[in-house]
Amino acid sequence: MKTFLSVATLLVLSMFGPSLEAQQATATPAAAAAPAGPSPIQKNVEVYLRNLYAFGPEVLLTVGPLKETPIAGLMETDIAVKIGEDKQVAQFYVSKDGKFLFRGELSDLSKDPLAETRAKIQTKDAAVLGPTNAPVTLVEFSDFECPVCRNLHDALRLLLQKYGQQIRVIFKDYPIQQIHPWARTAAIAGRCAYKQDPQAFWKVYDQIYDHQEIISAENAWDKMLDYAGQSGLNVDTFKSCMASPEPGAAIDSSLANGQKLDVNSTPTIFVNGRRLVGADAHLIEQYIQYELARPKSEKSND
Repeated sequence: MKTFLSVATLLVLSMFGPSLEAQQATATPAAAAAPAGPSPIQKNVEVYLRNLYAFGPEVLLTVGPLKETPIAGLMETDIAVKIGEDKQVAQFYVSKDGKFLFRGELSDLSKDPLAETRAKIQTKDAAVLGPTNAPVTLVEFSDFECPVCRNLHDALRLLLQKYGQQIRVIFKDYPIQQIHPWARTAAIAGRCAYKQDPQAFWKVYDQIYDHQEIISAENAWDKMLDYAGQSGLNVDTFKSCMASPEPGAAIDSSLANGQKLDVNSTPTIFVNGRRLVGADAHLIEQYIQYELARPKSEKSND
């Protein structure tokens, strides 16, 4: 049975994508009428998917209510699959006649998707490097313990040297504590450095990534104090900040903002709102060059 569940889970992951464990639940008042049973189309979708993926009765598959979309003849529904402790939820679309089902993303060509993304990014109280009028802004959601984030740090260092005042970098905390035990301690250190001296943040940022391999859960606190001192910060003030709840609240706010933007792995970067996951320096530079080459008339409409 364990082998079956493992294979089935992989199928679900490939079909449904990232886990949405934090789905928002809407409470049903006790006096509310019992919900109607599934429609024929919902039943048919469930039968189809069970047959396609060989989901037996031990797999809980729920086809949510069918909802209207802006496209005539097309309905949307949330389909949830639960195998053991693994639960995945994804949005699917089904034709009103129940003949066609697909998973994808509807794009309204009358809207600028990058503008909508940029509007969701909260930059208040975030560390910023570069001029406010830079034509390209890179927002990075990173984890100080993440090896790929260190690769991104190295790539950004070179890109900043190359493009200078043409780019601005904004750092957003996204520590993944489940797999990185000292990431939050480092994030707290970054917040405390920023609070004492916003520009000193970038010195601590460099120190952490440059020495990532020698930091551990056991020595992280001492290392952070050491890096604060090397960055010219008042260590006593820094230590008091590290022990206070304020930096933790700022980190939680950054995490919430990332979740709103569907950030589910680190690093995730937004180049003028264009999403990029990972540390592909070539692709980041491609995005930068594209933005720099855009006509000013187009940029004025952003």
